[in-house]
Amino acid sequence: MSLINTEIKPFTAQAYKNGEFLQVTDADLKGKWSVVFFYPADFTFVCPTELEDLADNYAEFQQLGVEIYSVSTDTHFAHKAWHDTSDAIGKIQYTMVGDPTGTISRNFDVMIEEAGVANRGTFVIDPEGKIQLVEITAEGVGRDASELLRKIRAAQYVAAHPGEVCPAKWKEGEKTLAPSLDLVGKI
Repeated sequence: MSLINTEIKPFTAQAYKNGEFLQVTDADLKGKWSVVFFYPADFTFVCPTELEDLADNYAEFQQLGVEIYSVSTDTHFAHKAWHDTSDAIGKIQYTMVGDPTGTISRNFDVMIEEAGVANRGTFVIDPEGKIQLVEITAEGVGRDASELLRKIRAAQYVAAHPGEVCPAKWKEGEKTLAPSLDLVGKI
């Protein structure tokens, strides 16, 4: 079953952000656009490149009113240790959520049970708490923050303009489509 347009499930977790431990719940993801960015584990190889890419683009996410929550099955303590010892991870200003029980990973259907870690999963959640975008990649395939930003802009545009859709490769300011009988067979 697809998670698209489903409401996020309840959770409570401990997290690390800007030198502090804090509690994060599903309620924190509502009322604004959010990205939940799952990755397999701290102190690995592809993961820090992805998280650094998000950190390098965090100001642009913030300008769009989007908050980022990175999630792995590590603890919030491990997140702090990684943040304190890695130059790439030290750039992070967004929330790093610990999911040692796998509850959040299971809620989003990304848990690899036999390994006890999450797949690389990206979820864009709208202000109502509904999932609008799902991307899951294989363990060795890194993601791109600039493409995620493009998709978020498209999702926000469609949400603000009912009856319009964004075609492939759409960028902000470009022409959209208004599906109708007149367009059938014309594209």
